[in-house]
Parts: sequence; structure tokens; C-alpha cells
Amino acid sequence: MSMQEEIIAALGVRPSIDVEAEVRKRVDFLKAYVLEAGAKGLLIAISGGVDSAAAAGLCKRATDELTAEEGKEYITLGVFQPYGEQEDIGHSYEVAGAFDLTYRVETNIEEAVNEIALEVEHSLKSIGQHRHITRQGKGNVKARTRMVMQYALAFENNLLVVGTDHASEAITGFYTKWGDGAVDIAPLTSLNKRQVRQLAAYLGVPADIVTKVPTAGLWPGQTDEAELGITYDENSDYLEGKTVSPGAAKKLESLYRRTAHKRNVIPGI
Repeated sequence: MSMQEEIIAALGVRPSIDVEAEVRKRVDFLKAYVLEAGAKGLLIAISGGVDSAAAAGLCKRATDELTAEEGKEYITLGVFQPYGEQEDIGHSYEVAGAFDLTYRVETNIEEAVNEIALEVEHSLKSIGQHRHITRQGKGNVKARTRMVMQYALAFENNLLVVGTDHASEAITGFYTKWGDGAVDIAPLTSLNKRQVRQLAAYLGVPADIVTKVPTAGLWPGQTDEAELGITYDENSDYLEGKTVSPGAAKKLESLYRRTAHKRNVIPGI
């Protein structure tokens, strides 16, 4: 078995999907887990990108169906988490409007992140490192601060935190460990980026968000493809078993090996 075949099998990606069937399967998956956990619904952080938009659409369908079937209200709480001024925050609200999310809240993380970064710099100084926190380090603090806020809100409302990770992120490890990678349930796994877009369009995500250039939003001007050095089309082609350039295949396989610790269970004795 080739490395490409091993990765595809490990991540469970299929070369093509029946979008309607996938939506049904993933909505049922969310519903069953909410009932099993005795939760009152789902919390989804809506960044303004296509992944969280697709997940929000699945969540809203799941909680609406549970409310109708169980005779009591189940909710989807949409959380918007800008750092200071977020240029595309309107897209988060656009998604909430598209899915008629009654429950929504905006929590600005700037002050909390800056306080943590300042404490990190004080600690570095105490061990002789007189410097600012790195851009990547502060980006990780942003992701983990968002996670802390999500779990605090989820705890207070007995909700499950929903993740947006999918196979195109899993193969590259393009998420923050214990940040956006820390969730209770992940309904997009086994889909590549192309397939996530297909689900998003089917669910009714606004077209400008479906086709939007992906970014983790950890610093100004960041884009996923520029940071990774590979396009999502190449990434999706690889995960569908198609032939890609040797350079793209080598890059993806190298990232997959290097980020194995993010996908594996925490090692112990």
C-alpha cells in the first residue's frame, strides 16, 4: 500500500460523496451524541469561513430536529470570537442569519490574549530571554483563548463544543493543539476541503463564504494555502486518490508525518 493510500484509509476519505446522504448521516451523528451526553444542544464558534459555516448548518438542523422530536428545546449557540477588529466579522453574522440562529454571542478575545502574552514575556525575561512572544506563539494563544471561552460558555449552558476539523486539515495538522483542535465532537471528519464546500453549498451557506479564501485568522494577511505552501485543490485531489505533482505529494506526506502527535492519543507508560 502506498503512503497516499495509507493516509486516505486512515482519514476515511472517499473519492466522491452523495451530499444529501452525508448531511443526513452527520446530522444524525450530532443528534445521537447530544442525547447520549444529556446535553441541551451544541456550541459552534463561527469564524466567518466555510468550515465553521458548514458545521453551523449541521448543528442547527440537528437541534431543530431534536426539538421537534423530543418535545423540548435544544439549541445551537453561535459564538463569534474576534481579536480586536475583525475585518470579516460580517461573514460570521451572515452565517448566523442564513441559519436563523436565535442564540448568538460575540466575545472579543483581544484583552485576554494580550494579558497572557504579556505574562509570557515577563516569564521569558525572568529566564534571561528579553524578547516579545513570537507571532506563531501568540497565534496559538489566540486559538487556545477561544477554546477556553467556548468551554466556559458550554459548561454554563450544558452544551457540547463542536469542532470544524476535516481531513484536509488533519493531513497537514493545520490546527492548534488544545486550541481549535480541542472539541467534544467533530462532524466534518472524513471530508476533504472540496467536499466541505459541497456540503456548505447544499446547506445554504452564502456563496461568498463557500468560495472564500481560507484563513485561520491568527494574524493579519494570513492564508492557509500561503502558510502551508500547497493549495486545497491539490490537497483534496491527493485525498481523493488522484495523481498530484511529486512536490505536492512530498509536502503533504511530510506534514502528515510531522504532525502525527496532533492526531494520536496522548502517550503514556
